[in-house]
Formats: sequence, structure tokens, C-alpha cells
Amino acid sequence: MGKLLEVKGLKTQFFTQDGIVNAVNGISYTLNDGETLAIVGESGSGKSVSVLSVMRLIPSPPGKIVAGEVIFEGQDLLQLSESEMRRVRGNRIAMVFQDPMTSLNPVLTIFQQIGEALQLHLGMNKAQAHKRAVELLELVGIPGAENRLHDYPHQFSGGMRQRVMIAMGLSCNPRLLIADEPTTALDVTIQAQIVELVKRLKKEIGMSVIWITHDLGVVAGIAERVIVMYAGGIVEEAEVHELYGNPLHPYTLGLLQSIPRMDRKRKERLDPIEGLPPDLINLPPGCPFAPRCKYRIDRCTEERPELREVAPGHKIACWVDVREGMVS
Repeated sequence: MGKLLEVKGLKTQFFTQDGIVNAVNGISYTLNDGETLAIVGESGSGKSVSVLSVMRLIPSPPGKIVAGEVIFEGQDLLQLSESEMRRVRGNRIAMVFQDPMTSLNPVLTIFQQIGEALQLHLGMNKAQAHKRAVELLELVGIPGAENRLHDYPHQFSGGMRQRVMIAMGLSCNPRLLIADEPTTALDVTIQAQIVELVKRLKKEIGMSVIWITHDLGVVAGIAERVIVMYAGGIVEEAEVHELYGNPLHPYTLGLLQSIPRMDRKRKERLDPIEGLPPDLINLPPGCPFAPRCKYRIDRCTEERPELREVAPGHKIACWVDVREGMVS
């Protein structure tokens, strides 16, 4: 299985009146061909900014990618011109956003929005684009696809709008689909349908997927590998079964302990993570999670741990072994 995407030392900052916001702090990871990678973390952890950086969609000003490489199919996306990058977006890499109502243009029909990408990237004429757009809507499970093609976004339900966004993303058969919290605004049953849809389409098309979410419950059903982010950095990375069965970072452990469990009766209360995430303008000198961590030692507040491999395919950025409560 070859590498499709390799992110090296990616660092993104926002220059504001209050100071420099360190949104992404030198993260590195790889994505293999045909793999689904989940990136999880609470709001403000940097997960969405990290993939927007990969897509070169950071608003400038105030944002700027200040360091790193994003190697996609052997090409550093950060070195491409804007016109070259436009040929990558929507063609080789597609992105589905959290709220389809703000991503879809309310005054254009669904066909106008899907057809634009087909005509721009694939050089189709209007008749070819129309035929392909019908196929795409049928592929994502929209009934009466041909009749719905000339409807406007407000005529679709939330779940159907998200299916339209996925159809737009798949229109050019991308190698990589980035889904940025695509189920957050949907109810639970529709969430499950969207997850199953993406899993099915991934197999049919053979693409890779990066799934951004704060919901660890969704991750278990879709991803092969998981990256956990906190305060702009990666704190743990592992295969999904390893992460759930053997979480080694206190933050990951806290996330898992705060999830309601339906597979057994619980008499005890859920165990929340106390405190708040750090100020990204004034990050603490040591581990950014240390003020909220019940396992912390003196070293945690003085020195920031680097991400290191502690088992095959399992990496953490922590000075403490949570299994033993001892320094590792």
C-alpha cells in the first residue's frame, strides 16, 4: 500500500490584533492509498485548520501556512501556484464541509453546481455533464435524480443536501475525499446513512478518505487509523482498534471515558475532562494538556513531549505511561 499523502511539519498561524494564534503546530502524518484516516479532537484543536491548510484554503490575511510540506502524489502542494492548485481542488482532492447549506450556492440549481466542476475539470459539454450529474445523484441515493437536478438547495432536506455535497465531491473521481464533520448538523439516523454511504463509495471508487470529527463514536465505524489532536498538535496516533482498546495518552483516555456506553449498564457518572483548552496565542511551555491532566508530573509543565512510537504503529506525545501512572 503506497503513500498518497504525506504531511511534514505543517504549521499554520493566524495573525490577529491580540497576537499570533498557533492553530497548527508542526504536525506530521501519512495517508495510504485506499485508507480512511480519522482526525479527532474538540473544537479549537486544529483539526479543520490542518485539512484546510492541505487544501490551501486558509484565508490570508489573517492566516498563513508558515512551515511544512504537503506531499500529494509526489508533489508538494504548498509549492504550487494558485492556478495549479485550483486544478487539484475538486479534481484530485475533494472536500465536503460541515454545513451543506453554507457550501451550496442558494441561487444556483444543483445541476449548475455539479456541472461546473464536470465542465471545468473534465472538459464535458452540457449534455455530458447532465448525464454524469444524474448518475452521481443516483450514486449517492437521491430518489428521482433526474427530476431533482434542476431544484435549488432549499428544496432538499439536510441529509439530502449533504448527499448532494458528496456527489459534487465525487464528480471528478478524486483520489482523496476530505470530509470535515459532515454529519454534525444531522440527526443520528441520517448520520449513520451518510457514514455508510461514504464507506460504500470509498470501496466502489477506490479513494482514500480523511474524516474530521469530534465524535469518537462515528470514528469506530468508518476509520482504519486515528489521529487525536489537541491545541494544534498530534497527541496520539494508532489503528482504530488499538486506540479504543489501548489508549495511551491522557487526553484520548479522557475522551473515551466521557462517551456514554450503550453496551453495558453504567451506574457511575460519566467522567468529563475538567478545565478548558489552552489559549493558542499563549501556549504553555510544556505539554499543552498538562493543566487538565490528572497524570501530570513536573516535567509535563516544563518540556513539551515529541510524538514518538511506543508500539508498532502507535505513537503518543506524553511523558507518562497512563497504564502504570509512571514516567515512560
